[in-house]
Amino acid sequence: MTSFDYGFRVTKVTWRVEHLDQVDSTNSWLARRAGERASEGDVVYANFQSAGRGRLSREWVAPVGTSLLCSVLLEPGPLDGSPQMFVVAAALSMCEALGRLSGVRPQLKWPNDILYGDDKVAGLLAEVVRTQIVVGLGLNLTAVDPAFASATTVLEATGVVLTPRDVLDAYLAALARRRELLDSSRGRVMLHEEFEANLLTLGRTVRAQLSSEMVHGRAVGVDETGALLIDTGSDVRVVSAGDVVHLRGEEQR
Repeated sequence: MTSFDYGFRVTKVTWRVEHLDQVDSTNSWLARRAGERASEGDVVYANFQSAGRGRLSREWVAPVGTSLLCSVLLEPGPLDGSPQMFVVAAALSMCEALGRLSGVRPQLKWPNDILYGDDKVAGLLAEVVRTQIVVGLGLNLTAVDPAFASATTVLEATGVVLTPRDVLDAYLAALARRRELLDSSRGRVMLHEEFEANLLTLGRTVRAQLSSEMVHGRAVGVDETGALLIDTGSDVRVVSAGDVVHLRGEEQR
């Protein structure tokens, strides 16, 4: 659990936050505006989502007022070839925010899960819309969908009650600083280093379900785009998208 001080506090991003009582999905709501009148820095958060979405078409269910459900709109620059590093910046920013507000900093599971121990407390979803990227986040604050056995809440993991808006403000402050890093080669190296330092997946035996095959091996690193490097014993596979499981005990064989 490593915290990085990047040495600057002045940022160019201005956040414009809109609060909705209910929406189908914050990502869908913001995506509909991307490429039209929306621009980088637009943010939406809602008390309830009727059709919340996670990765791989999974549903995100949260009772009213128990989670932070938000999306931010970002504008890639000329150095950006993959939306994954925007997800990395967002995930690390949420880890920083939770560590500052609760005193207990979570860690990351590749590609987009935020964990306390082995239990998921938040997930992220990035969608490319024309020239923009919508990064959505769902964070369990005080309740969790009972359908997910390996999930937790900030309250359960830390004993601290946080409000959605307080977490959102801390998250956006941290994200503004990391957004600056994506605009320079040196900044992206720094972000990559922080990602590897906070990634629980590294060093673990994993199983990656890809679109057409299963890859089994040891996670040994991430490349400059945020893709996971898996040593299968015969070669090192570069996994840019997939569902990764941390294996334990007998599963590792």
